[in-house]
Amino acid sequence: MSAVGLRRSGLTIGDGPVGETYDPSTPDPIERLNSALEGRYSVLRELGRGGMATVYLAKDVRHDRDVAIKVLLPDLSATIGTDRFEREIKVAAKLQHPHILGLFDSGQANGLLFYVMPFVQGESLGDRIEREGPLPIDEALVIALEVADALGYAHQQGVIHRDIKPDNIMLSGGHALVTDFGIARAVTDAVGTSKLTQTGASIGTPVYMSPEQSGGADVGPPADIYSLACVLYEMLAGEPPFTGKSSMVIMARHAMEQVPSIRIVRASVPEEVEAAIFAGMAKMAADRPKSAKEFAEILGMPLHMTATLRVTTGPTGMRRVATPSMYTLTAVQEPPPPVPWWKRPAFNGVALVAVVAALVGVLLSQKRAAVPADEFARRVAVLYFTDQSREKDLGPLADGLTEGLIGSLSNASSITVISRGGVERFRGSDITPDSIARVLRAGFLVRGDLEHSGDNIALNVRLDDRSGATINRARLTVSAANPLAIRDSLQNTVSSLIKSSLHQEIQLREERASTSNQAAWLELQRGEQVRKTVSGLVKKGDTLALKAAISSADSLLASAEKQDPKWAEPVTRRAQLALELSRTLSRDPAVIRNWYDIGMGHVTRSLALDADSPDALEVRGTFKFWAWLSNLETDAHKKEQLLLDAKADLERSTQLNKGQASAYATLASVYYQVPSATTSDVYLAANKAYETDEFLANAPIVLHRLFLAAYDLNAADKANQHCNTYASRFPADYRSHRCRLFMMTMDAGPKADVALAKKMGDSIVAMRAPKDSLFERYNSNQLVAQVMARASKQAPALAAEARALSKASIGDASIDPNHDNTFYAARVFNMLGDTPETITLLKAYFAASPQRLVTMRGDPGWWFKNVENEPAWKQLIR
Repeated sequence: MSAVGLRRSGLTIGDGPVGETYDPSTPDPIERLNSALEGRYSVLRELGRGGMATVYLAKDVRHDRDVAIKVLLPDLSATIGTDRFEREIKVAAKLQHPHILGLFDSGQANGLLFYVMPFVQGESLGDRIEREGPLPIDEALVIALEVADALGYAHQQGVIHRDIKPDNIMLSGGHALVTDFGIARAVTDAVGTSKLTQTGASIGTPVYMSPEQSGGADVGPPADIYSLACVLYEMLAGEPPFTGKSSMVIMARHAMEQVPSIRIVRASVPEEVEAAIFAGMAKMAADRPKSAKEFAEILGMPLHMTATLRVTTGPTGMRRVATPSMYTLTAVQEPPPPVPWWKRPAFNGVALVAVVAALVGVLLSQKRAAVPADEFARRVAVLYFTDQSREKDLGPLADGLTEGLIGSLSNASSITVISRGGVERFRGSDITPDSIARVLRAGFLVRGDLEHSGDNIALNVRLDDRSGATINRARLTVSAANPLAIRDSLQNTVSSLIKSSLHQEIQLREERASTSNQAAWLELQRGEQVRKTVSGLVKKGDTLALKAAISSADSLLASAEKQDPKWAEPVTRRAQLALELSRTLSRDPAVIRNWYDIGMGHVTRSLALDADSPDALEVRGTFKFWAWLSNLETDAHKKEQLLLDAKADLERSTQLNKGQASAYATLASVYYQVPSATTSDVYLAANKAYETDEFLANAPIVLHRLFLAAYDLNAADKANQHCNTYASRFPADYRSHRCRLFMMTMDAGPKADVALAKKMGDSIVAMRAPKDSLFERYNSNQLVAQVMARASKQAPALAAEARALSKASIGDASIDPNHDNTFYAARVFNMLGDTPETITLLKAYFAASPQRLVTMRGDPGWWFKNVENEPAWKQLIR
């Protein structure tokens, strides 16, 4: 048996002795053990040590066999205690399965806890990956299936492993044996997950730990499945899906970042395997396969089945090994315990040799070919250029060049360029390029840095592939007196780099209405650099610094406008600054009105210079919608016209520039308020915004709007898809729980689980700010009441509870000025078949929100479809 838990992978955690230092006066550990275990075991030598235990090779004196003894470190032994240790070991010792390394014995010796396992001639999966890198696909799948088989059996016995990782999977005779069942439970119960990750003990190693496990929650089978999916990824890629400098960084990545595509790293991995990894590593435990059997079925190989591999010929005539979807499956009725597949009739020795020989023949006959292009090969991310000058005075120029390049490359039809919002969060970070490429799902990265070179400015620009390796580079040098020369040549240079790598023609549009005045251009870049700090200062509440930043940003942009009075962009940027301030500084109508007037003055001048500026039209449309939302106009007719004008401006902006993602996002919100627009209009606009730029600053709002529009359209599959995406990208946002609660109110949604709905409601309220918590409590209660009403079809007693909860959670105008909870209450009573109360509640709702009466005249929505022919409803909507 090799040293289990000793390999370094992703994060150095759980390596080296903990709580123990070398003291020459201390007796040799082997001598101490032999003294304590005399007559039972003869300890021969140390096999290895990790953050939790030391492993020794020993001789079982009574049975004359080699065994491995794992001795927990002194501090850990003292913390766990003998009673807890023995209780968990007894549970683990009952596990008898071909792919579980059993336990012979356990106990304590001189205060140290130990357990005895068979000595296996082989190595850990971790050792093999460290030595060889990625495993052959078919071998990785067999190992994953064998581990899944072991986990499925253990889960049926009520045992969760909690620490599945390559170091706890032994390879012997070409097959997998899972070790250390029961130990993780004993340690986590005694120490706690958070303390373990702080101290470096290797239970629930963060590299393979599920999000709920790192949060200290009680875990079930989905936690083991998550870890197994991580291990499968590492077997195929040669490295874990998420790594980092500390346990906290890794756990945050597991909880927040999208799972990287294994097919980017290794294009030959079958799609079914990638789908299994994505499913197994879903952020929410409820979204993962419910059992090891389900996980294996996604891989294409149900557990307890026999398989016959065959070789196929692809469209190019190249022979290849069959993928899991090409397996021929034959069910075999076998009593428990499960029999390993290599011992079943379909795989006798002759058949196995024949299959292996065929696989080897195919592999040897294939020549190394270029990795085929994948769906992300055309995605290019331009990372913010860095200022490498000693004086650190080239920052504005670096930002301006980066953003200008993003803008110009975005007009190339043959590539997809990651938006500024997507790359901005990585500015100044020490995250490695390959990790950035994974998060952005980019096939290529453009990186650069600026420095002074005598009287010149030099820009070093590089094109990296998704692994972070530089595949092309260039150096541009211009006079420091003429920095615009870099801007003018940068686009063509990067175009050539990408063209030579992608073999695509990159056609860049010249920046329309751009300036040739370098003083104006530089002032704009300086103003933009200051403007970027404003929102952060607003959040911090640093009034003095905020005032200085606003004044400085506007002055620099005004200077750029003065330097080139015919250039519209500085004026548009000043309007954008005013819009941001009107929306973030204060809810005081007077403050909002002040910045509205300033901003509309700027945007009017900008459109006078360039009437077809998508940016200026978007700012004007957004300003008008914000004025409508803020009730700046009290005259009903003028207020309605504000909304229609906002719609027209935003639509025109998106017509002029199909990539105006933020305009699409605002338009989706406008459509929700315009009586003539439909829910489909809302959905299409939000979908266009997200497809155009998934990294929008308000991406959470766009995704939530997408979900709600799909929900309103009664499109359960689409709603669930957007809810899952939301939970994957923004798991810490209350809406990720709220959308799941919404899903349980749909007839085509998941089971109406009242107990789970109540827990979700509590979670949502706990995640909200104190000022919003009361409204959220009432709102969540109304959704829970709808779940109860739906469940009352099978459990009639729930109807009364639903009525009572809904009535008690309506609130008043001080809590809910738009009476949204009254609307939700109407849905509860309609689900319960109480039409009179439904109409009464809707009357109260429409009195507070009359615009919603207009939108519901044409479409009552699926919630009230059953009453649209009722006389009371017809009278109401008239």
